Parts: sequence; C-alpha cells; structure tokens
Amino acid sequence: MGRFLRWTAALLLLTAMGGAAMVGTGAVTVPPRYAPWAPLDIAEAPNLLTRLKLSRLDGAPRQCHAVLGDAGLRFSPVTDRQTGPGCGLTDAVQVSRSTVAFNSGFTVTCPLAAAWMLFETHTLQPAAQRHFGQRVTRVRHLGSYACRNVYGQAEGRRSEHATANALDIAGFTLADGTTIALPGDWSPADGRKGAFLREVRDGACEVFHAVLGPDYNEAHRDHFHLDMGPYRVCR
Repeated sequence: MGRFLRWTAALLLLTAMGGAAMVGTGAVTVPPRYAPWAPLDIAEAPNLLTRLKLSRLDGAPRQCHAVLGDAGLRFSPVTDRQTGPGCGLTDAVQVSRSTVAFNSGFTVTCPLAAAWMLFETHTLQPAAQRHFGQRVTRVRHLGSYACRNVYGQAEGRRSEHATANALDIAGFTLADGTTIALPGDWSPADGRKGAFLREVRDGACEVFHAVLGPDYNEAHRDHFHLDMGPYRVCR
C-alpha cells in the first residue's frame, strides 16, 4: 500500500508539472475563472477559487479598486488612519451606490466591498428574481464602521466594525416598492419573504466569512451582520 501511494503521488506530481509546463508554453489555455493566478472577476459565477482570489485583495488596494470599478460599484478610496486603540481604517472605501441604492453611504474595507458585489450579483438579485420576479433596487443598512468592542461591551475583543470590516443589513426594497425587512419578515419561514431572507442569508455564507442573523442571537434579530473577519460562522 505504501509503495502504491508513493507511485500515485509521484504520478500526480509529474502530471501537475506537465500541465503547468503546457500552460506556460501556451499549449493549453486555462479560462480565467479556473486560473488561480487570474484576478477576481465579479461577473463570473463563484467557484472553488473565488475565496482565494478574494483573499488576495487584502493588502492590495490598487487591484481591489480595479475589481470594484469593473463591477460598477461607485466608491471613493478612504485615507488610512487610526481612530483609537484597535480601531481605524486600512484600505477602506466609501461606497455610495452599486446596482442598488442604499439608504446612505458607508465605509468598508475594500475586500468587504468586493464580497458585497459578489453577493449582490450572484445571490441577492437572483433570489429576488426567483421569489418575486423582480430586482432589489434599494438596500437598507445599519452601518459599518464603529470603534467598539463586540456587542458594545466595555471589555473584550474589538468588533469587526472597529476596522470597517463588517456591514449590517436590515432590509430590501423591490422594484415595485415592496419592502422586506428584519425582523418582521423573518417569520413565518414558509412565506415568500421569509424564504427569500433565508436564501439570502445562506448565499451570503458562500462569500462572507461570518454571517449572523436572527437565528444566531437576540442582538442580531433585526439585521444580517456580514464580515470578513478571521472567524467563519454562518447562522
């Protein structure tokens, strides 16, 4: 068994090296969406490489701005600054509009803005079309940046909001003026609005690192918390 595994590993390595050589010489062309070295394209449907490409935007503001610009997001870069112990802005952008209008502009890290555009393009709008036959035209948020600890406690670790690495979403408006909001439309789950909100929550989990909503705890009963922090939670 040990010899078989060694031979299999060697064969896989040789195959990979041969494939890399063929790509390098141009004998084989890899579509950008399947190429790990290609930049993130918001228009492409997410796949196994999407999280990798999204992570490469962290600390690469020029590349990140290009991705946002190609996606049609209206934004302006924000100057880096520290606003308090463990608080501040790094590689952040001020978002004014995307394919939807917002109740107000907000400041988030550039990778979070890119994650939002992936979510909006491949989860939010398709879900609205499936459940209501129309698009979302407006999104209501509760804010992004706030220099505070988790849950606003006097002690403890800083919230992802302290570095504008989180965004709280409270509701949506459809093209015909229909509103869908938390917490009122979360239940019953078998209603169209409740089903839509759950599909939106589940789809957000494919892009953002943490997605917290009414099923998580009382503090999130009236919004979806979306962040790109180190902890992966979806509830």
